[in-house]
Amino acid sequence: MNPIAIDRLRGEVLEKAGLSPEVESAVLHSWELSHTERLTTSDGPLIFKCATEPFTHEHDNLIAAWQAGVNVPRIQATTRAPTILGMLMEDLGTPTREASDADGIAAAIQLHSSAAPDFLAPGDTEWLRSLPSRALRSLHLLQSERWEDTDDITVTLQQIEKAAPARAEGATLRPFGWVHSEFHPESLIVTADGRPFMFDFARAFRGPGLIDLASWQGTVDAPDPDRMRALLETYIDEGGPSQTLHDRGGLPVQNWALGWHRVWVLEWFLDQALLWIADPAIDPAYQRVVRRHATEAASLLRV
Repeated sequence: MNPIAIDRLRGEVLEKAGLSPEVESAVLHSWELSHTERLTTSDGPLIFKCATEPFTHEHDNLIAAWQAGVNVPRIQATTRAPTILGMLMEDLGTPTREASDADGIAAAIQLHSSAAPDFLAPGDTEWLRSLPSRALRSLHLLQSERWEDTDDITVTLQQIEKAAPARAEGATLRPFGWVHSEFHPESLIVTADGRPFMFDFARAFRGPGLIDLASWQGTVDAPDPDRMRALLETYIDEGGPSQTLHDRGGLPVQNWALGWHRVWVLEWFLDQALLWIADPAIDPAYQRVVRRHATEAASLLRV
């Protein structure tokens, strides 16, 4: 993000919180679309985060989650322009340890059982069915501008697109509601009292909670359906809905969840490459990620 914009937004949220703009700051994370700092203020440590589109509604999501009783950092002040957001938040401190599968399950159950606000973007069966087509549209635009030698990705996505109407069935079975969408151990902080808190709600939507549970594995390693199945079984044992293990779209639930998660991720990477970052220098990396996710999705969804 632009350093001038970061300084301006930091000053605005501190002023709204009644705090001096003269603070010590330590950068926690920074990339093209968002920036996060820990501030040392007269009120103690606080977290400052700013972001550009498409992450400019995270404050609404965090406030709604907090109001629903979800363990999230509390918003202290915000400033908003049409294409940029600044937030001042409660500092949850340094994690006492890395979040475990048990922490992830506890956090997922809490989120998925909480009331989801109506303003969240919808992610129903039709939305899921549309993902391959939307990915193909973005891919075709990239191919017309700069992506070469990616016809194999087109073929794989067309196969997924053809199967999507049947494979998307079951999207609205429980758990359905809040989807964190960036749900992995690095998005949880385990506090000193052992409670897992979630952050990074910028892409939250209303849809199948199985997307979160599939996200927990990450996408660096090959998808592991057996591990996914074990996680889902424990999720039910700890209080998740019994419908969780129902087959969907003619597939075992673990394949369905991991497969559609890959489609959802690759569609996002295509949008990053086309719209939000659009840097030809990193196109090869995006192409590798999209190709791998498309191949994994096709295998998992058995198309």
